[in-house]
Amino acid sequence: MKPEADKHFVVLGGGIAGVEAAIKLREKGYRVTLVSNRDYFFVYPISIWIPVKGISFDDSSVKLDKLQKKHGFGLIIDSVVHIDPKNNRVQLQNSEITYDYLFIALGMHKVKAKGIENTLSICGAPEQALDIKDELEKLVQRGSGKIAIGFGGNPKDPKGTVVRGGPAFELLFNISTYLKKKGLLDSFELNFFAPMAEPGKKMGTKAYGNLSKFFKRYKVNQHVGKKILGFNQGEILFEGDKKLESDLIIFIAGGSGHSVLQNADLPLTESGFVKTHPTCQVEGYENIYAIGDSADMIGPKWAAKQGHMAEIMADVAAYNVHQQILGTGKSKTYTDKISIICVMDSGDGAAYVSRTNKKETMIMLPIVGHWLKKAWGFYFKKSKLKLIPRIPGM
Repeated sequence: MKPEADKHFVVLGGGIAGVEAAIKLREKGYRVTLVSNRDYFFVYPISIWIPVKGISFDDSSVKLDKLQKKHGFGLIIDSVVHIDPKNNRVQLQNSEITYDYLFIALGMHKVKAKGIENTLSICGAPEQALDIKDELEKLVQRGSGKIAIGFGGNPKDPKGTVVRGGPAFELLFNISTYLKKKGLLDSFELNFFAPMAEPGKKMGTKAYGNLSKFFKRYKVNQHVGKKILGFNQGEILFEGDKKLESDLIIFIAGGSGHSVLQNADLPLTESGFVKTHPTCQVEGYENIYAIGDSADMIGPKWAAKQGHMAEIMADVAAYNVHQQILGTGKSKTYTDKISIICVMDSGDGAAYVSRTNKKETMIMLPIVGHWLKKAWGFYFKKSKLKLIPRIPGM
């Protein structure tokens, strides 16, 4: 019997990190059960096109049972209630499951800003992308309006790894392009807001230096450097009694640790993320790994949680646990692979942005960049389903 044949892995979370981990572990021959609270895998990086009718909701998702059939992992659609690491057990809403090894990929929750119910998010519940589409369409039918899109951070996360800035920029620029095609751009007021003095600087000096050009081209006003106090219906409240009126407010809150982790007797950061070694192994636990948004990211100040990093962490964790079981003494880390990679789409083009410890790159890709990102979305889904070959590193 192979050493992996009798080991049961449970992967919590059906997002990018969890799905990639389940696939990689199955490739190594392990018995794997994936637990997800929804029955589909949502591809957040391409959901920016749902509000502007570039793709449908179904185009941005893959049914998990299809992935299950292709890769052979077990699947439970249920919500995680409690993790009991001392007894290798996970309590679900409707059942209980035990494991030999656990991969935590539950994602993260959002910081609860005052009045956040008066906003929508492109990085929240997937269905909110449809809500944004509906609200945008109402304004289009009216023929005018004010739209504000912004993001925030988590004061308890000084590294700022849980800020989701890219989707805010992309959605803003896509909405601008959408309104321009309809001949309505001059009848709308588009605003960007963030509490940071230099939002977007994590992408690097080159990319940040060109952001102002994007704002000018897509006719977006900036409101930055003021603390966000909260939201009322139709307005954003800033410190200093400043307000910004808007018919549609889209806000991507900073991330905080998943609530299930709070009582799981796991080592957590102040902001609620699982502490791990650079190997993704949870501190103090030989048989538990945390990956993706659930884990605290170790790295430089500019490091950020992105989809490709979630996949890298899943690959590293699967490799390391395999070597651990085989007893080879080998291991690898994700920290030497940390990078920012973004194809910042604008609906009529894109900018390719990358940053590593050694290099910053920004390449403008008018027209073709948009279609390259569309092609990536097609490739990403089809390769996960084994319908086209997987390209290493993608």
